[in-house]
Amino acid sequence: MNDKLADVFAKMFDFATTAHLLSYDFVQQAVLAAALLGLLAGAIGPLIVSRQMSFAVHGTSELSLTGAAAALLAGIGVGFGAIAGSVVAAVLFGVLGARARERDSVIAVVLSFGLGLSVLFLWLGPERAGSKFSLLTGQVVSVGDSGLGLLAACTAGVLVVLGFVYRPLLFASTDPEVAVARGVPVRALAVVFAVLVGITAAFGVQIVGALLVLALLITPAAAAAQVTANPAHAAVLSIVFAEVAAVGGILLSLAPGVPISTFVTTISFAIYVICRMVGRRTRTRGRALVTT
Repeated sequence: MNDKLADVFAKMFDFATTAHLLSYDFVQQAVLAAALLGLLAGAIGPLIVSRQMSFAVHGTSELSLTGAAAALLAGIGVGFGAIAGSVVAAVLFGVLGARARERDSVIAVVLSFGLGLSVLFLWLGPERAGSKFSLLTGQVVSVGDSGLGLLAACTAGVLVVLGFVYRPLLFASTDPEVAVARGVPVRALAVVFAVLVGITAAFGVQIVGALLVLALLITPAAAAAQVTANPAHAAVLSIVFAEVAAVGGILLSLAPGVPISTFVTTISFAIYVICRMVGRRTRTRGRALVTT
């Protein structure tokens, strides 16, 4: 095992091999898919954090696994199945978990049922262990032209819808009681946003897997929140951090042949730790200036 790990570290910065692999079309498609997912996750992540929906994202990603497993069993596109599963889960979470005190329990109930179905569908499915394993850990190199086109179309659609609802959604996220009093359709916005999160999570499952999708949807946004309280600045930083994690993860994984999720999660975590240290130091200096 030590030899294998040493080989990974030796090949991680083998830029010649990485450059050679980047000459293949399917690798270029994978890098573009990772970049699109980084853009999508970075843009929507700060709103997820501000609305305290991290557990909902985890539940949505796990239930996109249910849809993907059902699609694998039916012999249809896994991407469409993942989107269907995540959107259904997001709508259920948005409708059944409208009350804050019920949200976590609703997510847990639906999540457990969905995971039970996932196990059944994977057991009933064709004996393709690689396909089943990739649903958990991701397989970005299998995106292909059709998957890339679907990801690009959904990325554009999600960003357009997010642009229309961003201001009222941010208002509803920061002060829901006042937003209701001002006539903002808080419940409808919650369902719309849940669907957007579901679509994003579905694509995250295909690239980093259902188990690790939080690394792109939550960690970059949480890191940005450590260094700025400005929503616009947080959104920009979140996109930058997500792009670094997604694209950097796939570039580092090419030469050693390690699953991309390993590097994506490591880079995301490192960014979060650095931002937390910077944020803490900045807040300490701010308090020192105030006291003096």
